[in-house]
Order: sequence, then structure tokens, then C-alpha cells
Amino acid sequence: MKPPRIASAQAVDDRTLLVKFTDHAIKQYDVSRLLDNPMFAPLRNPGFFRNFRLEPGGYGIVWNEDIDISEYELWQNGISLSNPPIAELVDS
Repeated sequence: MKPPRIASAQAVDDRTLLVKFTDHAIKQYDVSRLLDNPMFAPLRNPGFFRNFRLEPGGYGIVWNEDIDISEYELWQNGISLSNPPIAELVDS
């Protein structure tokens, strides 16, 4: 099964993303488990972490040419939220 694409996303703290998918599901994703991988080490910097963009078409979240997280990873390993901590995600 193909996961839905990302409709919008935002950082809610220095390690957590709140991601809204095209099927209206909202998932929380903690990047902490990725930080042991040297490729993701720059995400330890809160300013860098919060400075991402959506991949065109909603296929991932991108920080730079070396660091991204796919919609599949966010969908599979994100935690589904029925009552997100904010009322509505703003499109990124």
C-alpha cells in the first residue's frame, strides 16, 4: 500500500514534526531515533531542524540536498493523533 502524500507539516518542538497527510490523517514524528546516524546529525540544531520544506508533490520533508525524510517513513513510523496539539496545521 502506498502511503498518502504530505499535505502540510510543522515542527512542534526541537525534535518533533506534526504531519498532515492528504487523507487528513495527522501523525507526530520524533526524529530523535535518527540522530545517531551521522547524516541526520545537523537536525540536532533547533534552527536547522525547523527550517525544512515539503518535497513537491508531498513525497517527503527536505532540509537540504543531503537530508530528507520520505512520506513513507513519516507515515509508517509516525504516531497517529486523534486530537492534535494544535487546532489545524497551516500549509507549508
